[in-house]
Amino acid sequence: MDSTIKHIGVFTSGGDSPGMNSALYAIAKTAEATGIKVSGFRKGYEGLIDGDLVQFKSHELQKLTQKGGTILKTARSKRFLELEGRKKALQTLNANKIDALIAIGGDGTFKGLLTFSEICDIPFIGIPGTIDNDISGTDYTLGFDSAVNTAIENIDKIKDTAESHNRVFIVEVMGRDSGYIAIHSGLTTGADAILIPESGKDFIYLLDKVKNYDSEDAFLVVVSEGDEIGAELVSSKIKEVNPNVDLRITKLGHVQRGGNPSALDRMLGIRLGVEAVKSLLQSKKNVMVGILNNQLHLTPFNEVVKQHQVNKELHELLELFGT
Repeated sequence: MDSTIKHIGVFTSGGDSPGMNSALYAIAKTAEATGIKVSGFRKGYEGLIDGDLVQFKSHELQKLTQKGGTILKTARSKRFLELEGRKKALQTLNANKIDALIAIGGDGTFKGLLTFSEICDIPFIGIPGTIDNDISGTDYTLGFDSAVNTAIENIDKIKDTAESHNRVFIVEVMGRDSGYIAIHSGLTTGADAILIPESGKDFIYLLDKVKNYDSEDAFLVVVSEGDEIGAELVSSKIKEVNPNVDLRITKLGHVQRGGNPSALDRMLGIRLGVEAVKSLLQSKKNVMVGILNNQLHLTPFNEVVKQHQVNKELHELLELFGT
């Protein structure tokens, strides 16, 4: 065990995701069990730069595991992109005698840590927290399952009204450059078409499919916000090939980030939080803790940021179901 670690700093960065509070609780609980102090920095890298921190106690976090969002707040920091900002963050760590740092966030968070490691020698551990599920080195990211469940719940309701009026509905879900939410929510709600950033041929297939749509049934299209064509362009193209169609657009937006985390995300947060502290005690550094084949797995930051996760099986399912 690495006995040099006496004080761990932790922060959440980028977009919030359900389950972050569970991870924070697990980090505090595990650290306390080994006599290590934990301090949380508010608003991500901004808190590191400004020295905005609070000491954590696990009993204070225990009652927050069922809540979405992050008790530490989160933000994106332009100042940390500059060397001067990173130097101020280093001064904060030194002034507060922080021996190690745990960050919960997406690939932007890990890129920041990788750059920070050029001037800071203390060990960094990352926990993948993003609803997009686009991080390599883990099967699922913290918050993805909750976001998919929220999307499914809302799409089911949209289908009810779509079928009552025999309308075409385009539902836009989050995902940025990743189509994981669109694939999971689209397949499980029986969507007629699913458009994702990773595939271009689906749009042509959709237009062929909707060209002969006769308004006798509802028609549901699920599109990822990261798709270059976007919901509005999809709508205009559908109108071009079938001008008489009764069409509506619904953007689920930030509702997918909010709400209570699912059981899977709560447990995932606990597993990853515990392993993050254990990894520090085993002298690991500059790695992300993930889950592969339901087993805990460590991936170096420089490998995590190289590419987004791609699941070939899911793309095969899209073809199999004809969407």
